[in-house]
Amino acid sequence: MPSAVTLISSSTLSASAQYAYAATVPGAARLIFLAGSCPLNKDGTTAGPGDYAAQAAKAIENLCLALEAAGAGIGDVISTRILVASTERADLVTAWDVVRAAFGEHDVPSTLMGVTVLGYEDQLVEIEAIAAVID
Repeated sequence: MPSAVTLISSSTLSASAQYAYAATVPGAARLIFLAGSCPLNKDGTTAGPGDYAAQAAKAIENLCLALEAAGAGIGDVISTRILVASTERADLVTAWDVVRAAFGEHDVPSTLMGVTVLGYEDQLVEIEAIAAVID
Protein backbone atom coordinates (compact mmCIF):
# COMPACT_ATOMS: atom_id res chain seq x y z
CA MET A 1 0.00 0.00 0.00
CA PRO A 2 1.50 3.40 -0.95
CA SER A 3 2.18 5.86 1.83
CA ALA A 4 -0.22 8.75 2.41
CA VAL A 5 2.71 10.88 3.56
CA THR A 6 4.46 13.37 1.28
CA LEU A 7 7.69 14.75 2.73
CA ILE A 8 8.68 18.29 1.75
CA SER A 9 12.21 19.70 1.63
CA SER A 10 13.20 23.23 0.69
CA SER A 11 16.34 24.46 -1.03
CA THR A 12 15.85 27.81 0.72
CA LEU A 13 16.44 26.21 4.16
CA SER A 14 19.58 24.65 5.61
CA ALA A 15 20.65 21.45 3.90
CA SER A 16 22.35 20.30 7.10
CA ALA A 17 19.05 19.12 8.66
CA GLN A 18 18.68 15.35 8.47
CA TYR A 19 14.93 15.46 7.99
CA ALA A 20 12.22 16.99 5.82
CA TYR A 21 11.02 20.41 6.92
CA ALA A 22 7.35 19.62 6.36
CA ALA A 23 4.98 16.81 5.46
CA THR A 24 1.46 16.60 4.10
CA VAL A 25 -1.27 13.99 3.85
CA PRO A 26 -4.40 14.02 1.71
CA GLY A 27 -7.75 14.87 3.28
CA ALA A 28 -8.85 11.23 3.05
CA ALA A 29 -6.03 10.06 5.32
CA ARG A 30 -6.73 8.65 8.78
CA LEU A 31 -4.43 10.31 11.29
CA ILE A 32 -2.92 8.26 14.11
CA PHE A 33 -1.71 10.18 17.15
CA LEU A 34 0.71 8.07 19.16
CA ALA A 35 1.42 8.61 22.83
CA GLY A 36 5.05 9.07 23.71
CA SER A 37 6.78 5.77 23.10
CA CYS A 38 8.83 4.90 26.17
CA PRO A 39 11.70 2.44 26.54
CA LEU A 40 9.63 0.07 28.65
CA ASN A 41 9.87 -3.69 28.64
CA LYS A 42 6.63 -5.68 28.62
CA ASP A 43 6.94 -6.20 32.40
CA GLY A 44 7.00 -2.41 32.93
CA THR A 45 10.69 -2.10 33.72
CA THR A 46 12.79 0.49 31.91
CA ALA A 47 15.12 -0.98 29.29
CA GLY A 48 18.77 0.04 29.19
CA PRO A 49 19.12 2.21 32.29
CA GLY A 50 21.80 4.83 31.68
CA ASP A 51 22.09 3.95 27.97
CA TYR A 52 20.65 6.56 25.57
CA ALA A 53 21.11 4.39 22.47
CA ALA A 54 19.51 1.30 24.03
CA GLN A 55 16.55 3.34 25.26
CA ALA A 56 16.07 4.99 21.87
CA ALA A 57 16.10 1.55 20.22
CA LYS A 58 13.52 0.19 22.68
CA ALA A 59 11.35 3.27 22.22
CA ILE A 60 11.47 2.75 18.43
CA GLU A 61 10.60 -0.93 18.90
CA ASN A 62 7.58 0.04 21.03
CA LEU A 63 6.60 2.78 18.58
CA CYS A 64 6.56 0.21 15.77
CA LEU A 65 4.35 -2.11 17.84
CA ALA A 66 1.90 0.74 18.50
CA LEU A 67 1.89 1.65 14.81
CA GLU A 68 1.20 -1.98 13.88
CA ALA A 69 -1.72 -2.10 16.33
CA ALA A 70 -3.15 0.98 14.60
CA GLY A 71 -2.75 -0.50 11.12
CA ALA A 72 0.34 1.50 10.16
CA GLY A 73 4.10 1.21 9.89
CA ILE A 74 7.12 3.42 10.33
CA GLY A 75 6.80 4.61 6.73
CA ASP A 76 3.41 6.09 7.61
CA VAL A 77 4.82 8.42 10.26
CA ILE A 78 4.35 12.09 9.36
CA SER A 79 6.27 13.73 12.23
CA THR A 80 8.16 12.94 15.42
CA ARG A 81 9.26 14.60 18.63
CA ILE A 82 12.21 13.00 20.41
CA LEU A 83 12.62 13.88 24.08
CA VAL A 84 15.95 13.17 25.76
CA ALA A 85 16.52 13.69 29.47
CA SER A 86 19.87 15.44 29.25
CA THR A 87 21.49 18.82 28.91
CA GLU A 88 24.36 17.33 26.91
CA ARG A 89 24.10 17.68 23.15
CA ALA A 90 26.06 14.43 22.72
CA ASP A 91 23.32 12.50 24.52
CA LEU A 92 20.69 14.02 22.25
CA VAL A 93 22.75 13.11 19.18
CA THR A 94 23.20 9.53 20.45
CA ALA A 95 19.41 9.09 20.69
CA TRP A 96 18.86 10.93 17.39
CA ASP A 97 21.28 8.67 15.53
CA VAL A 98 19.31 5.58 16.60
CA VAL A 99 15.98 7.15 15.62
CA ARG A 100 17.34 8.42 12.32
CA ALA A 101 18.71 4.99 11.44
CA ALA A 102 15.35 3.37 12.19
CA PHE A 103 13.55 5.75 9.84
CA GLY A 104 16.13 5.39 7.06
CA GLU A 105 15.15 7.31 3.93
CA HIS A 106 11.78 8.25 5.46
CA ASP A 107 13.21 11.47 6.91
CA VAL A 108 10.08 12.85 8.59
CA PRO A 109 9.93 16.34 10.13
CA SER A 110 11.30 15.93 13.64
CA THR A 111 11.99 17.92 16.77
CA LEU A 112 14.80 16.83 19.10
CA MET A 113 14.57 18.24 22.62
CA GLY A 114 16.59 18.00 25.80
CA VAL A 115 14.32 17.86 28.85
CA THR A 116 14.90 17.79 32.58
CA VAL A 117 13.15 14.54 33.43
CA LEU A 118 10.81 11.96 31.90
CA GLY A 119 8.01 10.02 33.55
CA TYR A 120 9.40 6.59 34.34
CA GLU A 121 12.24 5.69 36.69
CA ASP A 122 15.55 5.59 34.79
CA GLN A 123 13.85 6.83 31.60
CA LEU A 124 16.10 8.87 29.30
CA VAL A 125 14.27 8.80 25.93
CA GLU A 126 10.68 9.18 24.70
CA ILE A 127 9.42 9.43 21.13
CA GLU A 128 6.09 10.99 20.11
CA ALA A 129 4.76 10.51 16.60
CA ILE A 130 1.86 11.19 14.26
CA ALA A 131 1.15 8.82 11.39
CA ALA A 132 -1.29 8.83 8.50
CA VAL A 133 -2.80 6.01 6.45
CA ILE A 134 -5.40 5.68 3.75
CA ASP A 135 -7.67 2.74 4.53
